[in-house]
Order: sequence, then C-alpha cells, then structure tokens
Amino acid sequence: MNIIQRIEQYGDTHHPKWLDIVRITLGLVLTVKGIQFLGDRFALQQIIENSGFPWMSLFIVHYVGMAHVAGGPMIALGLATRIAALFQIPILVGAVVFVHSWRGLFVSGSELLFAVIVLLLLVFFLIYGSGPLSLDEWFKRHKQ
Repeated sequence: MNIIQRIEQYGDTHHPKWLDIVRITLGLVLTVKGIQFLGDRFALQQIIENSGFPWMSLFIVHYVGMAHVAGGPMIALGLATRIAALFQIPILVGAVVFVHSWRGLFVSGSELLFAVIVLLLLVFFLIYGSGPLSLDEWFKRHKQ
C-alpha cells in the first residue's frame, strides 16, 4: 500500500462527524468568496496585477472565481472533496504569500489570518477526506 492510500485509509477511519460541519462551512465560504470574485472581477484583477503577476492576471481571475464557485459546493457536499481541495490550495497559497502577507497579520482589514485558516482547513480535508456525512460516503455505500 503506497503512502497516498495509507493517508486516505487513515482519513476515512478517523473522521468525527462534527468535522463535516466544518467542511460544509468551508465549502459555503469558498462559494460565497468565488461569487464575490466573479461579481467584481476588475478588483480581483487589480489585486493580482499589484502582486507581481500582471501577465497572468486574466487567467488567474477566471481560475480563482471558477475554482471557488465549482469547488466550494463540491467541498460542502463532500463530493470529490480531496480533488476540490487540491484545486483550491494553490489559490490560497497565492493569497497568503503574494497578496496578504505584505500587509501583515494585525493590520485593520487584513485577511491574512482568514486566508491562512482556510488554507490549513483545505490541507486538512485534502488529507482526511470528506467524512461520513458526504456524497462520497453515500456513493461508497450505494454502488448501484
């Protein structure tokens, strides 16, 4: 059994149900944030251009918005949670490293702490998976 299979097996067997509430909340937050990004693409594009990647800003704006809008509900429903989290992690790493870190943690209006918490939760659910109250678990039980 390789390392990924061992991580998945550990995550599937050690997952309390209260973590499903955290996963659902995380998915809803990502969805709302994605809707905000798509609603004001120009503000997000300006943030990305100021962070040092102006040549990729249009691609990144669309990737961030669509990944949050598609991945957020997947995480909330527990549908391919690990894959959805994997697509979200680069976005949050970019947000922490390139966008929020220069402002600092204790500056008024800083979203650095929020971005770090979301990033840690995404890594957690990448390892632990979706849990017992999820569509992934339902599909495992109902193979038909």
